[in-house]
Amino acid sequence: MANTVIQTTFKEIEKMKEYYQPYLSEKNPPGSIFFARKNGCVITAYKSGKVMFQGAGNEEEAKQWGNPGLNQAKNPAASKVSGMPLPDNISELSIIGSDEVGKGDYFGPLIVVAAYVKADQIPLMKELGVKDSKHLADSQIIKLAKDLATFLPYSLLKLDNQKYNKLQASGMTQGKMTAILHNQAHNHLLEKISPEKPDAILVDQFAQAPVYYKHLKGQKIIQREKVYFSTKAEGIHLAVAAASILARYAFIRAFEDLSKKAGFIIPKGAGAKVDQAAARLIKEKGVSALNEFTKLHFANTGKAKKIAGI
Repeated sequence: MANTVIQTTFKEIEKMKEYYQPYLSEKNPPGSIFFARKNGCVITAYKSGKVMFQGAGNEEEAKQWGNPGLNQAKNPAASKVSGMPLPDNISELSIIGSDEVGKGDYFGPLIVVAAYVKADQIPLMKELGVKDSKHLADSQIIKLAKDLATFLPYSLLKLDNQKYNKLQASGMTQGKMTAILHNQAHNHLLEKISPEKPDAILVDQFAQAPVYYKHLKGQKIIQREKVYFSTKAEGIHLAVAAASILARYAFIRAFEDLSKKAGFIIPKGAGAKVDQAAARLIKEKGVSALNEFTKLHFANTGKAKKIAGI
């Protein structure tokens, strides 16, 4: 079986594990941290820091992660950069930043936000306390998002579960959906701020540039000019941090709506609590309800059915 191997950090492996949550196997090979199967590709991460990609599309799947040991970003806040090197002064420029939320969650939609922060707004953003949404409590996110929405140009796109499941069943990967949403958010925001133009567009990297643009093949308008990609982009420019906050706020509200429809609190993530909640949903509303609430291709579907006794 053809394979590709990369050497990476344990922190990066944890990020990969979160990304591959829907495809994880319950049993791991000896010496491994996780084992996943995605669209014919088998991914095994080892305690040595090596990650092996085997089978169909192994090279393309591995390219999403590169080799952080060899691929050092110029900006210390970034662990990995693909595409064009970042400008040295990127944190001081007027930037459209984009980020997404919901890829690793069984319940809830996939949401992408692009936000435009001008250079002269950066001090205000810092004063408001804008930073990576992962380091903020829900109460802080809600307050910040409401403040940002009053003056910051942004585009928010939400792919609900029913549409997500339809696209996934047709053969579209989650990576392709995410890339299309980012590109569409960029297009919408550029129209909104026209004739003004940003100095650059910064994407919080979920795939390397060649893979990202491969996903966009066939789209009518593809943004390529001064588009940069980097992991941990929230720490590079506050436009990405703002986008992550606005996306997370929309995600929180989506979960509130789902919880009202379900009649009980819907948990985030893709762990054991999620399996139990999905099983309860099956028992109370029928297995067909999963299409409205969840990403059906996640392994949680099978686990929930088993718990529910079907």
